[in-house]
Amino acid sequence: MKKINILLVSILFLFFNCSKQKFKPITVTAKKLLQKHIPLNNEELENWYVKDLNLDTIPGISLERAYNDLLQNQNGKKVLVAIIDTEIDIKHNDLEKNIWINNNEVPNNNIDDDGNGYIDDVNGWNFIGNLKNENILYSNLECVRVIQEYENKIKFSDSILLKKTNEFETYQKAKEYYKKSLKAAKDDQEYAMFLYEGYPKAKKALKKLFPKENYTKKELDSIYSSNKKKNKELAKNAYFLSDCIKYDISKEWIDNYKKNIDNKLTKTLNLNFFDKENIDKQPDNLGFIKYGNPYVNKNISEFYHGTLIAGLVSSKLNNETYNNIEIMPLAISSNGEEHDKDIALAIRYAVDNGAKVINMSFGKMFSLHKEWVFDAFKYAEENNVLIVSSAGNSNVDLTISNNYYPNDNLNNGKEIVNNFLLVGSISSKLDKSFKSYFSNYSNEDVDIFAPGEYIYTTLPKNKYKFDSGTSLASAITSKVAALIYSYYPNLSVGQVKDILMDSGLKYTFEVSTPIKKDKNKTTIFSKLSKSGKVLNAYNALIMADSISRN
Repeated sequence: MKKINILLVSILFLFFNCSKQKFKPITVTAKKLLQKHIPLNNEELENWYVKDLNLDTIPGISLERAYNDLLQNQNGKKVLVAIIDTEIDIKHNDLEKNIWINNNEVPNNNIDDDGNGYIDDVNGWNFIGNLKNENILYSNLECVRVIQEYENKIKFSDSILLKKTNEFETYQKAKEYYKKSLKAAKDDQEYAMFLYEGYPKAKKALKKLFPKENYTKKELDSIYSSNKKKNKELAKNAYFLSDCIKYDISKEWIDNYKKNIDNKLTKTLNLNFFDKENIDKQPDNLGFIKYGNPYVNKNISEFYHGTLIAGLVSSKLNNETYNNIEIMPLAISSNGEEHDKDIALAIRYAVDNGAKVINMSFGKMFSLHKEWVFDAFKYAEENNVLIVSSAGNSNVDLTISNNYYPNDNLNNGKEIVNNFLLVGSISSKLDKSFKSYFSNYSNEDVDIFAPGEYIYTTLPKNKYKFDSGTSLASAITSKVAALIYSYYPNLSVGQVKDILMDSGLKYTFEVSTPIKKDKNKTTIFSKLSKSGKVLNAYNALIMADSISRN
C-alpha cells in the first residue's frame, strides 16, 4: 500500500466533514469484547453477519447500522456485480428482480445483436455448456490437466530438457497431489458403499420394532445400550441409524454422495477423461471464444453454490431488497475445478459488459495458464473493476502453502495488480474459534476477513439454508464493495480496495490456528491477514464519503 494512502487514511479517520461528520468510525474495545453475545438465538443466527459489535455485541460487518444511519433517504446508482461461479437460479423470488438483463441483446433469435461475441447472452453466459444442452457436470481437477498437458509434451519434446524447467517441478507436484487425491477418493468410495449398503440393512433390522420407522434418536440409543452385549447385530444397526439422525443422513443424501464419489473417480480424477471435449474445440487457445451457451440456470438441481453467493450479494435487510445491486451470472464451475481459460474469459466478459465488482468464490491448488488469468486481472484493473475472491477452506497458512489460485502474486512476491482482494472467514464467536476453523490465512496473501461461518442465504427453487465457507465471506465483501461504488461511483478501484482493507475492525486476541504438529497453536488474529482486520460496512462508507469529498 502506498505511503500516501496510509497518511490519507489516518487524516480521514481524524476529520470527518459535511454530512458524515457526526458519524464516528466503529472501534473494537475490551469492554465490548467482554460483552460477547454467545450463544446466538435462532433469529440472531439468521442475520448475525449484518449486525454491529457495539450495538448488538455481535461481530458482524455493521451493514444494518450502515443502512439505518448512513444510507437513509439516499439513492445509490445501479451497480453490476458479476458472479463467476456455478449456474444461478435467476427465477428465485429473492433474486429475480436483481438479475442483469443485457438490453442490447434480443433473446432467442440466434444472433449476436450487440456484437460482443456471445449469441443471445441476455442474462450472462455459461462457459461449460453447449448449444446441444450438454453441460459439464463433473470436470477434471487442475492437477489432472497439468499431468495431461505435460505428458503430452513429453511425447513431442526432449524430456531431458523439459526436466530442467519449472513446468517439470509443477508436474511432479501435480502427480503427488493427484496420488493423495485419488487415495482420498477411494477411501470416500468405501465409506459411500458402507452407507449405501448399511442404510437399508439397518432399516430392515429395526422393522420389527418400528414398523412405521418412527423411531427417535433417544430410542435408538436405548436399544444400542441394552443390546450391545446380548445382541450385537441389533445394537450395531441401532447405532448406525442413530448416527444418521444425528448427522441428518437420508437415503437421498447417501445416493447423491455415492453418485458424486463414483463420478469423481470416473471423471474428475480420470487421466483419460477430457471434460471440455464436447464443449470447447480449442481449450488451449484463449482467442477462441465460440463455445458455451446463454443458459445460466438450466442445472440448478445439480448446482446450488452460485445461488448461495447471489443471495448474499443482493441480500435483504429489514424485509426489503435493495435493488441498486444487479447480478450477472457467469457459469464456469461444476463438480471439479475451473479452467483458467474460462476464468480469464469470464473476467473479460464481466468487464466488457459493465460489471464494477467481480466475485470469484472458488480456488484450486494448480493453475495451468495463470498468465491468462493475470492478464485478465490487469484488464479489469485498467477498467476500474474490483475482483473479490475466497481464500479457501483448507485451514492452511498460504504464506507457507503458497500455491493457491487464483491469486494476485507468485510465490508471495509483489502483487501484480491493485484490484484483487482475497478474503478469509470468521465466525460469530469472540473467542479462539473467531477465525473459522476451515479458513486459510496469511499475512502475505489474505487481504481481509469477513463473516463466512453459519451464514443464512438463498438456495435454488425458493429455498434457504445455512452454509459456511470463505466463498460466503467473499460474497459479503463483494456486496460492500458494490455499495461503495453505488454511492461513491467516482472512486478508483485502488481506492475502493484500500477503503475495504483500512476501514475494517482490528481484533487483537488470540485465535486457534491448528496444524497437525501442534493442534493447540494460537495466533493473534490481526496477524492472520495483510490488513489484520475484519470487513466493516459502516466504517467503509464513512471513509468512502470522506475520500470522495477531498
